[in-house]
Amino acid sequence: ARFVRLAETDRPALALQIDGQPATALAGDTLLVALLSHGRRVRDSEFGDGARAGFCLMGACQDCWVWTPAGERLRACSTAVVAGMAVLTRPPANQWRATPDLQQSLARQASGAQA
Repeated sequence: ARFVRLAETDRPALALQIDGQPATALAGDTLLVALLSHGRRVRDSEFGDGARAGFCLMGACQDCWVWTPAGERLRACSTAVVAGMAVLTRPPANQWRATPDLQQSLARQASGAQA
């Protein structure tokens, strides 16, 4: 994980799903904290093969967009985790098609190669 929690571990735990996988966050966490506490990226770049992890962490850069399964976009750095929520780090398949560069990046990730 990119973030490691060192303090405030006594807040209530909240269950959520990230890309269909169970995850936990603490009450008061943003989606960005939850995502980076469980992995090393927020999403893949839609314009290339790079993994993205957010940039400004305060809502100015537009780099931390994630999606709900219904296709709603959420800004991870300013959206609080709600118990039971589900988020996707890639657009739902029925919403947007992946660009060729993103398809190549996903194929490399699936094969275990470094992007």
